[in-house]
Amino acid sequence: MSGLPAAPDAVVPLVRRVRGLAATRDRVLLGVVGSPGAGKSTLTDALGAALESDGLRCAVVGMDGFHLAQAELERLGRADRKGAIDTFDGDGYLALLRRLRAQRPGDDVIYAPRYLRGAMEQPIGSHTPVAGDVRVLLTEGNYLLADVPPWHRVREVLDEIWFLRTDPLVRRERLLARHLANGKTLERALAFTDGSDARNAKLIEATAGAADLVVDWD
Repeated sequence: MSGLPAAPDAVVPLVRRVRGLAATRDRVLLGVVGSPGAGKSTLTDALGAALESDGLRCAVVGMDGFHLAQAELERLGRADRKGAIDTFDGDGYLALLRRLRAQRPGDDVIYAPRYLRGAMEQPIGSHTPVAGDVRVLLTEGNYLLADVPPWHRVREVLDEIWFLRTDPLVRRERLLARHLANGKTLERALAFTDGSDARNAKLIEATAGAADLVVDWD
């Protein structure tokens, strides 16, 4: 496990690494994992744009699209810890990754779900199209390195998994601000940030040693 510094405006070393992977295979499937608020979406969006500019067609598929719907979380009694590992459809996510692994140029478009934040806070199916000629598929989420079924199978499908390492105080501030921006009261935002989110982060950070690369993300 090695470390590599990066920031939203300085992803050149990461592009170079992906280019090296792309030179040896038809499609690169790259996973980005990190604790809640680590900046996974920011990194994958910046990296995807840089790869497109560099001539590599890219798509981004988030694990968050496999959040269980709010109604199902409430039925299961898990709504108060939304974001925990058992509030996702892990088998559905793994099945999508396997389809994307097998897809070839000329094959039909594969549609992936996406989680919409803000007032909605719900997954939306068939949101993100992935064409067969996409060369780099970026996928980000919390549990890509978790060593429990079915998550332990994710790494078999991906070419590499990177772990985002962020200052914990900065990450907490960012996460709290996100909860508030999504409409939670301060009391509820703090309950998630310092409760279930903190417990999830502890589980996620324990998996960092299994990553192919650690990215220090500012």
